[in-house]
Amino acid sequence: MDVPTLPLKKIMSIEATISDYYNSLAAMNPQGWLNSLADDAAIYDPVGKPALNPEKDSEKLFTILTNFYSKFEIERESLFIVNNEAAVKWKMTVVSKNGKEAKAEGITTFKLNEAEKIAEVKAYWDENQLKSQLM
Repeated sequence: MDVPTLPLKKIMSIEATISDYYNSLAAMNPQGWLNSLADDAAIYDPVGKPALNPEKDSEKLFTILTNFYSKFEIERESLFIVNNEAAVKWKMTVVSKNGKEAKAEGITTFKLNEAEKIAEVKAYWDENQLKSQLM
């Protein structure tokens, strides 16, 4: 089965939306993060946890991030786009306020709506392994 080739403009738009998502997360910028998401987005980060509702849960999420981490970096290693879906392989480095560093890596899948806003995020990574490095 052949996968249809997307127009370059659409690929660039999807790349920009995903970049905005990650850059806002790393900068601990809740409004920038929300701007990349559809109003009814569901975020499973990591997969296995209940879905996060950005509108209701963003303040809590970003309060935790800013209270716990002094550094939060995500390096996107690979990006694959097919139609309105994408997958990103990434590595993350965090430094807690007490100076401990931890690293994690994973793959996140994205589904975008017709307005090219992120409608669903599924992040596959081991959160417990990251937390154990910070103990």
